[in-house]
Amino acid sequence: MFSAIPAFSKKGDIIVADEGVHWGIQNGLYLSRSTVVYFKHNDMDSLSKTLENITSKYKGTKNLRRYIVVEALYQNSGQIAPLDEIIKLKEKYRFRILLDEGNSFGVLGSSGRGLTEHYGVPVEKLDLITAAMGHALATEGGFCTGSARVIDHQRLSSSGYVFSASLPPYLASAAITAIDVLDENPNLLTKLKNNIAVLWKGLSRIPSFTIASHPESPIVYLRLKQSTGSLKDDLQLLENIAERTLKEDSVFVAASRRSTLDKCKLPVGIRLFVSAGHEESDLHKASESLERVAAIVLGGRN
Repeated sequence: MFSAIPAFSKKGDIIVADEGVHWGIQNGLYLSRSTVVYFKHNDMDSLSKTLENITSKYKGTKNLRRYIVVEALYQNSGQIAPLDEIIKLKEKYRFRILLDEGNSFGVLGSSGRGLTEHYGVPVEKLDLITAAMGHALATEGGFCTGSARVIDHQRLSSSGYVFSASLPPYLASAAITAIDVLDENPNLLTKLKNNIAVLWKGLSRIPSFTIASHPESPIVYLRLKQSTGSLKDDLQLLENIAERTLKEDSVFVAASRRSTLDKCKLPVGIRLFVSAGHEESDLHKASESLERVAAIVLGGRN
């Protein structure tokens, strides 16, 4: 997405983006030199008001390209974008949509085709879909999909396409094989959904945490129920918990440390990534370890 955005949006254009987008998208927004307006995270009322204000402000302006940039499954919160509502707003205010499916491809939808399948929205309703292949497909690289006209333009204008080498054949082959595995084993998605539910049940017993992510998201995001009031102190507590679960129980979780350049304003938390390869015993161990360590580190904080 970081090279796709500047290929289509230039200086003078308008981009409306969710305030929770990950660093790669933020970098693309910066490189585009466009006017960027953020709306509240996954808040459709905020998006609607923002689109209305922009439409009113630039009424009559010619040759102004306007985009909505969102993630299908947010890396910084585990929330799922309400694509059906976004499409309605896109059509009402005549914006284009750039959708990042990096975390949702191979995960959402009855066959893993992503957010469009999850909501039953035709892909033709979207102007550009991008996805990294380093998540569900367990390889490298990424892809963009859209109309022939859109993709032909990207081949000429995208720095990620023009200034990089072709994907090595073995990585492309690995991606194709991963897609074949998904097609031939629909039970993998069923197993993933069951695993997410098992982990949710275990984590919901921890009194000092709240689960901020969507119940169907494999990115399970925990936030402190009671913040210290300091981002730095919150992060220190979370990192202490992550370090102890790894050292004492061999359970690896990630505290959401961000770069100083990262403009995401969402609260920090602990991320857990659920896989179809996990056994229920793994998930029970993870939730029990977090419950025990959180009780020690956070003490009586609820």
